[in-house]
Amino acid sequence: MKVGGENGVCACVGRGGGKQRPSARNGATCLWFGLGGAGLYLWWMIYGRLSAFSRFVTYRVLPVQPETHLGSALEFFFYDTPKVMMLLLLVVFGVGIVRSFFTPEKTRDVLSGKSEFIGNILAALLGIVTPFCSCSAVPLFIGFVTAGVPLGVTFSFLISAPMVNEIALGLLYGLVGWKVAALYMGTGLAIAIISGWVIGRLHLERYIEDWVSELDGGSAQDEKQRLTWRARIIYGRDAVREIVGRIWIYVLLGIAVGAGIHGYVPESFMASIMGKGAWWSVPLAVVIGVPMYSNAAGIIPVVEALLGKGAALGTVLAFMMSVIALSMPEMVILRKVLKPRLIAAFIGVVGGGILLVGYLFNVVI
Repeated sequence: MKVGGENGVCACVGRGGGKQRPSARNGATCLWFGLGGAGLYLWWMIYGRLSAFSRFVTYRVLPVQPETHLGSALEFFFYDTPKVMMLLLLVVFGVGIVRSFFTPEKTRDVLSGKSEFIGNILAALLGIVTPFCSCSAVPLFIGFVTAGVPLGVTFSFLISAPMVNEIALGLLYGLVGWKVAALYMGTGLAIAIISGWVIGRLHLERYIEDWVSELDGGSAQDEKQRLTWRARIIYGRDAVREIVGRIWIYVLLGIAVGAGIHGYVPESFMASIMGKGAWWSVPLAVVIGVPMYSNAAGIIPVVEALLGKGAALGTVLAFMMSVIALSMPEMVILRKVLKPRLIAAFIGVVGGGILLVGYLFNVVI
């Protein structure tokens, strides 16, 4: 008897002899899935005991007294550090498998030839699951423009890819709940779609650097479409090594900042500068966020601490989005392919959308 489909993902049972015997490759794939299931169970068991672990380390291992600022800050740090890292490992691995189905060429082909507004929606949705961030802006922009993708559609993708970050979604869900994660995704997509559409309506193609439009788009063979499931699992493992290895220091710095806010910043002070009552809190949050250099994973612990101290949700979302989508490093990278007027339009449209989201959620929630 043969178990499994044509691809033989789990064809681990069969009669011996001839072509009916499962291949060693299929058996190895099933072993990978089995080990993955056992690892997921172990992950869940450890994850559920992190709160007790943080209290034990803070108040039993270290000579720290309960009900103190230092104790509160250290308990937050020792709880969030393993929690965020465990969530990060799980999310990056899962996203890595999803990303094994996408290449820049495939993404470009999907976006080419669509009507502009449909293209804006598709581009924003693809930005969630494709493996690109602001550091990939230059080659992506060149590839999209030379392939004939409309400028507005290209910007919907370039806004969504870093802003509606799948890793940030997973961390937000694990740390502050699905409602905030859903609000972040919905508002981020709306900003990406509408901002791209507005930029497209402005007809700013003449402000792309001349050398970009002179290039030939070319084509590449999409090798990812032929990967086996075992290869995709390895792809996810390699994504963990690359991404977590690159950003772990920013995550720890973010958790340290969050721990300091949690332990030492009074709730009344935080509510006074990032609460609903101050009209200037949202633009101030955006202004503070733009020059900061952080990835989505690193800023999530800070967001968690700010919300825990009574900061308004809209203000915190505006701060987070400005850090991710309007960072100075991204503007420097984009300057290689865009003239200053188009960059200014990009900042103005996206910044306006972020401000609107901040004020809207401060009024509604």
